Amino acid sequence: DVQLQASGGGLVQPGGSLRLSCSASGFIFGSYHMSWFRQAPGKGPEWVSGISTGGRQTDYADSVKGRFTISRDDAKNTLSLRMNSLKPEDTAAYYCAARPRTAVFQAISRQKDDYRYWGQGTQVTVSS
Repeated sequence: DVQLQASGGGLVQPGGSLRLSCSASGFIFGSYHMSWFRQAPGKGPEWVSGISTGGRQTDYADSVKGRFTISRDDAKNTLSLRMNSLKPEDTAAYYCAARPRTAVFQAISRQKDDYRYWGQGTQVTVSS
């Protein structure tokens, strides 16, 4: 069975840092683009960051650009998101998601419906 297990969330003060991880199993991780989405209380889901197969491309939402760094380790089937300079508006449940690669040249999608597999989410709360 396919599993995406997100972890690393917690409570941090504004300006602090967290590192989220997503462990994948049950599919060929290296053949999938990966993204992080988040959903804040009372808000719809928001794409945060994505990374292509092999880590050859990365992309970020404007709201997190310069503060967050996405990476992957295909040998370990893991996806990571390093979050620095956290703001209260970063408070959300964070989800990892997998999109199958079907072409050699494929842009990182920001569309939720393009992602086949989803993790259960990990809560990030930024508050003093």
